[in-house]
Amino acid sequence: MPSNQEALEVVRYQRPAGLRAGAAALLLCGASGALFSVAHAPVPWMIGPLLAMAASRFFGAPLEAPKGARPVGQVVIGCALGLYFTPTVAREVVAHWYLLVAAALLAILLAYVSGWFLTRSAGLDRTTALFASVPGGAAEMTILGERFGAHPARVVVAQSLRVIIVVLTVPFAFTLLGLHGSDAFRVAQTEFDFAGLMTLIAVAAAAGAVLFRLGTPNAWMLGPLTISIVLTVLEVHLSSIPTLLSNLAQMLLGCALGSRFERESLRSSPRLIVMVCISVLLGIVFSALAAWCIAVAGAVPIATMVLATAPGGMAEMCITAKVLQLGVPLVTAAHVTRVIILVTTTGPIFRLAKRLKLKLRS
Repeated sequence: MPSNQEALEVVRYQRPAGLRAGAAALLLCGASGALFSVAHAPVPWMIGPLLAMAASRFFGAPLEAPKGARPVGQVVIGCALGLYFTPTVAREVVAHWYLLVAAALLAILLAYVSGWFLTRSAGLDRTTALFASVPGGAAEMTILGERFGAHPARVVVAQSLRVIIVVLTVPFAFTLLGLHGSDAFRVAQTEFDFAGLMTLIAVAAAAGAVLFRLGTPNAWMLGPLTISIVLTVLEVHLSSIPTLLSNLAQMLLGCALGSRFERESLRSSPRLIVMVCISVLLGIVFSALAAWCIAVAGAVPIATMVLATAPGGMAEMCITAKVLQLGVPLVTAAHVTRVIILVTTTGPIFRLAKRLKLKLRS
């Protein structure tokens, strides 16, 4: 049996890539994004590159996402999302704080149910199964899980599959149901200003770098998002985010996400892969049903609440809300709240559960 470190090396997706491999990946992702856009696919500039990179990795093509692709994409997307938070919108989001907390609590509940399912069906130990199921960020849950004795390689595989499955299924489902284009929210700044854009990106990137140095989860997303929200609430309008730049950012995120796909990791644990897929799909269904109840109780659009509770990555689900025009501020706030609550409470809750279990045994 391979050691944890050896197994982790198998599924590591941020390996150093040469200039040729990175350039080839960008060309492939750009072409696939354009193709999906022409075909009117949902979220084309993220899903197209994701599928293209995943397919190339599966067939053994020596392609890698350029180093820093995901952080660069997150900085731009964070800035773009923050422009929706006008003072009026910010007050409305704050007024729905109980919906944000409810969505986060739902994520915790589904994580423990999914963990129990993986323990029973995939033969994982309880610690690994839990941290493989918590939708709080793949890197954050892998590191946190390893501290408590979880198998890091299996956590990485499960977390990566979770995000990829949600990104591929939710936008297509929304498009098939015609759930798009009904968002009343608009960005605060519609004028493009090159100097203002450079200033916004620079300040946002600096904020992301500071949070990254502090070890904050999703630093390159939360830092720029916070800066952009603060500036927008204070009605400091520097520039809009051009569509071309937004599409490029989505392409970089799709490229980085698709490069997580590892053929060997899928071959080594077929049972785990199948059970994780089933667990994620069931989680999507149950979270959608719960979102429907929360939306009715809170008098918000059901489609918006479904995106707000979807167990995908924060950046990916917020991009989906932006492209489909479905409650961007509420979806963004819900996913930010979820990440903060999950990352800060998963460890303490796990410790408390272990202590209670030991007391009950004694």
